[in-house]
Amino acid sequence: MKLAVIGGGSTYTPELIDGFARLRDTLPLGELVLVDPAADRLELVGGLARRIFAKQGHDGLITTTSDLDAGVDGADAVLLQLRVGGQAARQRDETWPLECGCVGQETTGAGGLAKALRTVPVVLDIAERVRRSNPRAWIIDFTNPVGIVTRALLGAGHRAVGLCNVAIGFQRKFAGLLDVAPDAVHLDHVGLNHLTWERAVRLGGPDGEDVLPKLLAEHGDAIAGDLRLPRALLDRLGVVPSYYLRYFYAHDEVVRELGTKPSRAAEVAAMERELLEMYGDPALDEKPELLAKRGGAFYSEAAVDLAAALLGGSAPATQVVNTHNRGTLPFLPDDAVIEVRAAVDPSGASPLAVPELDPLYAGLVAGVTAYEDLALEAALRGGRDRVFKALLAHPLVGQYAIADGLTDRLIAHNREHLAWA
Repeated sequence: MKLAVIGGGSTYTPELIDGFARLRDTLPLGELVLVDPAADRLELVGGLARRIFAKQGHDGLITTTSDLDAGVDGADAVLLQLRVGGQAARQRDETWPLECGCVGQETTGAGGLAKALRTVPVVLDIAERVRRSNPRAWIIDFTNPVGIVTRALLGAGHRAVGLCNVAIGFQRKFAGLLDVAPDAVHLDHVGLNHLTWERAVRLGGPDGEDVLPKLLAEHGDAIAGDLRLPRALLDRLGVVPSYYLRYFYAHDEVVRELGTKPSRAAEVAAMERELLEMYGDPALDEKPELLAKRGGAFYSEAAVDLAAALLGGSAPATQVVNTHNRGTLPFLPDDAVIEVRAAVDPSGASPLAVPELDPLYAGLVAGVTAYEDLALEAALRGGRDRVFKALLAHPLVGQYAIADGLTDRLIAHNREHLAWA
């Protein structure tokens, strides 16, 4: 089995490599190709990847290349984890929206639209080249904004599933609080990528006892602290929102905070420099502890489980993924991309039925879906008016003067990446 990682020079990659090594019985890789245009980073990451495999006794071949077509040639699955424009573009995405009083966040905020505009054309080009090499290959998208990028891939007819680590992070967190094995915890996880709620936490199976009330009663302060939301809000809602909901539930507070401290992009860039220096140490043969602060916790486990189910290396699985709605949330179009539990096998991901979504959440999901529709249209066709309409529809923008200002800034900061600008 051959798997290619596009963006293989990312500092995330050793987390993925560690999972491939530990879970080799679940996903028996014969060849893993790391593809990245940054040859210097690729050499450092590739060297560490080989040492991790060797230490853990994995006999799979790890190769590196800057040649995309050679890297994906004959791959059974291709995992996308690229960042168009690198951390420099992320730094801009997180700062220019603040000039208009809006959240600077690289996926949820206005910066997420900029990232989508840069990313969708690149991802679609990669996917076409994958399809020419192996029309049956699966594409696993971890590239943000996952919902918009996955919808672009599915809309172009590619065999694609989107993946995020929020659900598996909550599963592991709750399992620790309950002192049970992670696979005993089943989440009622529903919404869109980076816009989700845990409405139930069931033990033993999807129909098991709902212990969410117990979790909130006994560990509500800790959960609220992780989310940086008031404990009283969680008690009133009776659900656990993803940490991205803070950008909606406490927007103005977050904007004030972001204006008084270094951006997350600046923090990550500094961390990456330190990680790459570590990766260059020939004695290092495991992922360093610092990597846990980089983000993407449990990403490798989720990726291995998904790839194994799609490629038939394991029994059909149930996993939280991003895929077409297909009537699951009846107030959304069938081709909207939602993030819910799905049955996954070599035919793809089929969303499982979910209880009716409360209007408090359904309204926000519908609004963000409308924004994502317009964002994808802008990414595919370009044009200032399409960018403006997407921003005007965004629930975190919504005023024409602010949308106008954001449009000008977005285009100015991304002109080198936008063919139409």
